[in-house]
Amino acid sequence: MDLIEQIKQNARENRQRIVLPEGDEERTIKAADQLIADGIADVILIGPAQKIKDMAAEFGLNNIGKATIVDPTNNPDRDKYANLLFELRKSKGMTIEEAQKYAENFMYLGVLMLKAGDADGLVSGARSTTGDMLRPALQIIKTAPGVSCVSGAFIMFLPNDKYGTDGKIVCADCAVTPVPTAEQLAEIAVCTADTAKNIAKIDPKVAMLSFSTKGSAKHEDVDKVIKATELAKQMRPDLCIDGELQADAAIVPSVGASKAPNSEVAGKANTLVFPRLEVGNIAYKLVQRLAGAEAVGPVLQGFAKPCNDLSRGCSIDDIYKLVAITCNQAIAQKNS
Repeated sequence: MDLIEQIKQNARENRQRIVLPEGDEERTIKAADQLIADGIADVILIGPAQKIKDMAAEFGLNNIGKATIVDPTNNPDRDKYANLLFELRKSKGMTIEEAQKYAENFMYLGVLMLKAGDADGLVSGARSTTGDMLRPALQIIKTAPGVSCVSGAFIMFLPNDKYGTDGKIVCADCAVTPVPTAEQLAEIAVCTADTAKNIAKIDPKVAMLSFSTKGSAKHEDVDKVIKATELAKQMRPDLCIDGELQADAAIVPSVGASKAPNSEVAGKANTLVFPRLEVGNIAYKLVQRLAGAEAVGPVLQGFAKPCNDLSRGCSIDDIYKLVAITCNQAIAQKNS
């Protein structure tokens, strides 16, 4: 059974409620229909109820009737969610009238449902920008205990299975935090290790990447990675983490043995932590395009509850997979 099938099977066996705030978006509603048909999740669609029903009829979607449809402008629970938002944001100057208005916004409503425990995870972004989701999620869901930043991991499926674990490598941050501090980089390492274990189903061997291996170069950027490595080990002594390592020393056994002979990670890394966002974003896209790797993600990490963001160029299959991954994140959180 390949990884995606494992993820789907785990979702089927432990059904989660996933809210899709863009319920009247064509790819989203088509993905929702297939998710329901396959028993992957209990789907909640936010959007104009009649429009969603009309779209289901137009596209011949026979399972949308089994979804929970929440119309943000005709929602009997509007005041419940408005009061929740007001209590969370009144210290920031929000009035109850503003909260009522936000509770009718599709994205804020989805996040509020997640906060209230009426959903287990959220997936959006087919039509909205990353900021449209991150803003309410950071305001309302907030980060998990002990975590100060959100990051984005990609699961890379490489055509050459000699790297990583059977050709699987998890890498971060590729999506959210531009210039992490040493403390944030340590948090990203720990979160990415958990993603590797819970989503990619691999035993994480985490490499903290740099342009230096074990002191081969001196620079303040290298010092940050060294400090982050120490902090990550202190945060989670159960994890296998090492750094600073150059990319080849991290994944190529012969180079790792030469440059870092005493490392448990060098040459065997399957979880890569980049020193800053621009490096991670460039690297995963180069591997995807030049090596023909499949990149699944970003899987957002660090939220108190699972929230994930799609690319606006996403396919129906991308939405389907990310919902299944979000289910697995929710399952892992409940079991932790």
